[in-house]
Amino acid sequence: MNWYTEQWSTECKFSIKYDEKLYSEKTPFQQIDFYKGKEFGTFFTLDGLMMVNEKDEFIYHDMIVHPAFATNPNIKKVLIIGGGDGGTAREVLRYSSVEEVIMAEIDERVFRLCQQYLPITAETVEQDSRMTLLFDDGLNFVKNASDASFDLILVDSTDPISVGEGLFTTAFYEECYRVLNKDGILINQHESPYFAEYAQNMKKAHKKIKDIFPITHVYQYHMPTYPSGHWLFGFASKSYDPIKDIDINKWESFGLKTKYYNTSLHIGAFSLPTYVKEGLDADE
Repeated sequence: MNWYTEQWSTECKFSIKYDEKLYSEKTPFQQIDFYKGKEFGTFFTLDGLMMVNEKDEFIYHDMIVHPAFATNPNIKKVLIIGGGDGGTAREVLRYSSVEEVIMAEIDERVFRLCQQYLPITAETVEQDSRMTLLFDDGLNFVKNASDASFDLILVDSTDPISVGEGLFTTAFYEECYRVLNKDGILINQHESPYFAEYAQNMKKAHKKIKDIFPITHVYQYHMPTYPSGHWLFGFASKSYDPIKDIDINKWESFGLKTKYYNTSLHIGAFSLPTYVKEGLDADE
């Protein structure tokens, strides 16, 4: 019997039974492992942390992408930072109104291996003529991008350790602000409010972004295979408010079938439990 086990806190572990370890590779950036089991299908980990699996990947990818498009349905140019599994790009490219997507992923091997072992997320991305794949450091890319270049930036990052660390800094968020146009939206992976280490990272990210963007919100989703299952995205914008400005009729006119996101859920996702609101408002 084979079990993949992840340490969620010093007192809590999470385990998944798997039938086969499909692949393992140490790249210059991180350790990549692919597994296959009955409950979650194929899943992959980076440095021993669950990233994506076949059973629940739709939740994360629905929620990182669709709330921004429901808030501003006129998004044309999108930058994805990270997102090596391809799922975020897959969802963005479902919008025929999008004209250009750039994905800056530091580790090409993540994307290539997901093409091979997780085609559900990566198979179609490279085939779309609107898509530009750059295997480069996302922070460096943003530093060199022109002012007001993008309508939307999606920061699909790992936790703020190893290769993901630079994507949780004030300098990075300031560069994102600079390269977003006057209506630009930033969505970032915002960690979890539940276990202490993740909650601390949540607070730090929120404080940094709130000091830079005039409109900031946090929204939640249920991700069964991430620590505690209760996870967050940050929503920051120069002009659009995700609650006041949601355009339900326009988003529904896109005719996209989604498995998790819907416009009724949209408003509720921004209604946070008291302990989360208190944590976000707490001084460091």
